[in-house]
Amino acid sequence: MIRFHKPRLRQLRVVALATTGLLVASALVAPASNAQTVAQAAEAPALTNTIPGVDEIVSSPNLRQIANVPKVAPLDATNSDIAFQGRYAFAGNYNGFVIYDISRPSAPTVKARVLCPGSQNDISVHGDLLFLSTDSSRSDDSCNSTTQGADVKGSWEGIKVFDIKDKANPRYIKSVETACGSHTHTLVPGKDRKAIYLYVSSYSPRAEFPDCQPPHDSISIIKVPVKKPTDAAVVATPNLFPDDGGFPGSPTGSATTGCHDITAYPSKDLAAGACMGDGILLDIKNREAPRVINRVRDEVNFAFWHSATFNNSGTKVIFTDELGGGGAATCNETVGPNRGADAIYDIAGRGNARTMTFRSYYKIPRANANTENCVAHNGSLIPVLGKDIMVQAWYQGGISVFDFTDSANPKEIAFWERGPLSADTFVGGGTWSAYYYNGHIYSNDMVKGLDVLELNDWRTWSAKLTRYQELNVQTQPSYLGW
Repeated sequence: MIRFHKPRLRQLRVVALATTGLLVASALVAPASNAQTVAQAAEAPALTNTIPGVDEIVSSPNLRQIANVPKVAPLDATNSDIAFQGRYAFAGNYNGFVIYDISRPSAPTVKARVLCPGSQNDISVHGDLLFLSTDSSRSDDSCNSTTQGADVKGSWEGIKVFDIKDKANPRYIKSVETACGSHTHTLVPGKDRKAIYLYVSSYSPRAEFPDCQPPHDSISIIKVPVKKPTDAAVVATPNLFPDDGGFPGSPTGSATTGCHDITAYPSKDLAAGACMGDGILLDIKNREAPRVINRVRDEVNFAFWHSATFNNSGTKVIFTDELGGGGAATCNETVGPNRGADAIYDIAGRGNARTMTFRSYYKIPRANANTENCVAHNGSLIPVLGKDIMVQAWYQGGISVFDFTDSANPKEIAFWERGPLSADTFVGGGTWSAYYYNGHIYSNDMVKGLDVLELNDWRTWSAKLTRYQELNVQTQPSYLGW
């Protein structure tokens, strides 16, 4: 989600941008009073076009919800990202995080709730450590902090570190302040396994912010010694745009003033950065000195480069455009199929000569109501043998599973979504992250809580053969392929 600023105070908010247009509703929608009705479409998902009623659930026959765990106070703020380890899911929330026991995916239970405000609380895990991103200016680094203006020198933003050896009782053990805070972070294992690195993405500097001065064309790299995590510290702040400072911005596209998110592929020493106005490919062989080896822009259809996903072979990368910052109705005919979408690029060449070439856009093939925020957001690769298949969150557009094996012709093969939160008023919500982990899809809905879904499709059966002990989606693992 894009972060916006009020004068003299840096904060994230949902922007309700009115988008008008013709909405095409299917006559096959079941009555809104039956909230669990599933649209059993005879045609492929791409041919259905359904706008459900308020809170009504519709889906393709091959994707069904098997569990939901609602939010409860005090973690009743906006839900954000998810990480996984063994039988646990770790779900971020603007007020802290929740640890779920998912040993029975159809009946998740809450192991712990930790109150520690600081949006977005982007989350990752490694061994006995959990990391949270704080990108809202706070009075201090404690979990009892209050909101305080970024123009105050003593304000704090950055990374918080927790010990999660006892899953029922996480302990806060360390904080590391970073320039412009930490909107997101990406965990990158060190080559010697004695340390891990956090690539911290942040953006939007202001002259009146003492700890976020322009220009801000860099990321912060935190080194965390595995055996002594309390020694974690910033070891580098590489400038990724030393020549021109990145895209200067346009009426339809964001200027580059940092990065929003980075996806690393450690086994290939490769990373992809979604940096507001630029998409970049990075060589990360030297973990403390990543190098940009290729850069692309889309000045026609991309407004905000948000996140990235590689295919398993590292020969393709998908970038997402978070048009409207996650707070606009962009899944309609007015906006069209090429904006607020994914852009699929082929990666060719070797070493420093690798380049990214645009092949196509992908956007969900359903119209959403103008009361629903809907745009491309967080998703993950599904570990399918011989194919490139991804699951992705689209806020109130729901969850889409699509095949991009032919990068010029991506096709949806499954979908699931709730109807709007309101039929007549714009209300933000929907699924923030939708990730495949050990046989199921887990979705952290901003309003409705944790959803668990089951995908049963002949094209994805082989994914059930891959089991991960730990999964941070922005630290992309490889799996057996052919």
